This record gives sequence, structure tokens and C-alpha cells, in this order.
Amino acid sequence: MLYRKDREGRDISQLGYGCMRFTRKGASIDFEKAEKEVMYAIENGVNYFDTAYVYPGSEDCLGRILEKNKVREKVYIATKLPQYITRSSAGIDKTFKEELSRLRTDYIDYYLMHMFTDYAEWEHLQKLGIEEWIDAHKKDGSIRNIGFSYHGNTDIFLKLLDAYDWDFCQIQYNYLDEHTQAGRAGLDAAAKKGIPVIIMEPLRGGKLVNLPEKARKALAEDTHGYTAAELGLRWLWDQPGVTCILSGMNSMKMVKENIRIASEAVAGHLTEEDFSIVERIKTIIHEKEKVGCTSCRYCQPCPKGVDIPSIFHYYNLMYMEGRKSSARFEFAQAMGMRKEPGFATQCIGCGACEKHCPQNLPIQQKLKEADKALRPLPYKIGINIARKIMIR
Repeated sequence: MLYRKDREGRDISQLGYGCMRFTRKGASIDFEKAEKEVMYAIENGVNYFDTAYVYPGSEDCLGRILEKNKVREKVYIATKLPQYITRSSAGIDKTFKEELSRLRTDYIDYYLMHMFTDYAEWEHLQKLGIEEWIDAHKKDGSIRNIGFSYHGNTDIFLKLLDAYDWDFCQIQYNYLDEHTQAGRAGLDAAAKKGIPVIIMEPLRGGKLVNLPEKARKALAEDTHGYTAAELGLRWLWDQPGVTCILSGMNSMKMVKENIRIASEAVAGHLTEEDFSIVERIKTIIHEKEKVGCTSCRYCQPCPKGVDIPSIFHYYNLMYMEGRKSSARFEFAQAMGMRKEPGFATQCIGCGACEKHCPQNLPIQQKLKEADKALRPLPYKIGINIARKIMIR
């Protein structure tokens, strides 16, 4: 296993174990299976384990495994405060105490504010006294490092990055999301500040494994013989700003294969041929896109707050990946839960975006098409209900 450093110089395995996808047996997690896979990972050098309060049974299962096998001190636990359902300082305390109990520990190595999509969410936590709460728990040792996980656009990520003296952060990042969400710009900004970056969705939930046939043929020409998954992971580990990649491993085969790759891949190891194949695969995937938006952001800022690049990104995903429901869900999560969501319906038709678009796209027309596709009536109703519940 190869390791990369956190801010204090601790060795973090560059492969992290994402515990959200433990195999389930009926309504419960298959403990024996998860135990075998987790222990094999630990025995082979994986030391970063990521879970969350809202992952059903995950914290409890991980805690039981570590306690039973007496390996708590060999690993780093990362878990998360569900800030989107937190309404009071008492609620923060209650959640944290419950997490410690589930995980059978008296401290958390890496504690995250879960799923920021908007700066207003951090401001809400500040009003609840989160900064003082963090200081107190870091002082008593029950929290060792503080960070946040993020789903949203680059601009808000950069603002959050400067909002507090974070010890680390976690972003969705892969070669298809290179210039969306926090993106490469966010990764580079964190690296410049010396903030370790944990990567989630490195293969977009398996979508970069199940490639179109044309893309699979292009990959077969790779002289290294990389699989689709291996190329995706190596593309990430090639970047020195990436500290740890989370993989939601739920089979021994997957654990062993990922450990093998993580024991070989170092920053700067990919060749021009490898990068060329990645670009060919991306081009093939983009052949099905509906809007030729490159996320250059020349159309931003919109005077009415319409997040044009993000809307087109999720609109394209509906057709590029062939799974409309998952793209709509990501859109609802990343866009719909912001205090100021940036929906296409906020457009007033001023045309400023089209004057600045290098691709000369008919942006106003495409925004209407995208909104209709991304927010059919059931989704529009669902987003509105969720906003009333979750947004302060």
C-alpha cells in the first residue's frame, strides 16, 4: 500500500474504504462478509475508513468490526455530521454522541460537515456555534481533524475553502467531473492551501466501469492493459493533490484489485498514451450529450443567478450515461438544495450569456429544454418539498 500525508504528516492510505455500500442481507448489513473484507483491507495497509450518520447500519457495523478485532488504533475513522437536518447546538451534540456510541470509540479521526452544496449551510452552522463546538472537541481530543464533504459548483467550493481553517475536505471528482462540482480548480486550490483532499465517486458510482461499447474498444488498445476501473483510479492517483480515493468496496475481488492498484500508482506515472485514451473515452461518452457546453464559465455570473454550466452538465448526464433518474437525483442534490438554487426558470431572457459563449450556444432555448428534462412535475414537487424541510 502507498500512502500520502495529511496536514500533520500522518500517513493516509491512498485507497480509502467507503463503508456506504456494505453488502446487505435483507434489511441489515451482512456483518460476516463485511468483516472479512474490512479486515483483509486493514491487513493489507488500508487505514482510512469513511462512513456517515445517515448510512443505514454503516457506523454500527464498522464499529463492531473494529472492536471485535481490536484494530481501532490501526485505522482512521471518518464520519459526518448531517448538517442538512441539524437545527440546534443540542442536535449537534446528540448526533455526535450517538456516532461515538455506534462506532464504539471515544474519538473521531476525521469529522466532516456532510454534503455542503451552499455557503449558506456553513453560515447556518456558525449561528449554532459550530466553530466553538469544533474548538472544544478538538481540545478534548474527541475530534482530531475537521473537514467537509461537498456537492455543488466550483465557486461556492472555493468560498467554503476560505471560510475556515479546514484540516481536509472531500469532493466528488473523476475524469468526467474534471471541470464540474469542485473540479480540478477546487482540487488545485485545496492543494495550494495545503489541505488534503479525499475523493468520492472516483468512478461515478460504477458508470466509468460500464463504458459504452465504442469506449471499451478504445480502452482495449491501451498497451498497459488497464481495465476501465483501473484507468479511472490511476487518473486520480496521478495527481499529487489527491490524498485518498474512497472506494465503496463490497466484494473480496474488488478489495484485492483496488489494493493492488493502490500499491502501484504514484503521482505522475501515467503516459501520454494513457491521457490520450482517457480523452478518447470522454469524447465517446460526450457524443450523446445534448448541449456542447465545455463548462468554461464565460457565461457566468448570470445577473439572475442561473447556474448555466451546472444545469447543462446534469442535462447532458441524463443522456451520456443513459440513466435519467440518477442524473435528476444528482441535479436535485447539488442544485436544488442551495438557498439560491440557480434554476433555469430564473432566466429573464437578457441574452448576456449568449454574447459571451465561445461555442455560440443558443443558451436560452437549451435552458428551457434542460429544465423540462431535469425537473418533470414529480421531481419539481419533490425538490420543493425537500427545500421547505431542509433549507433554513
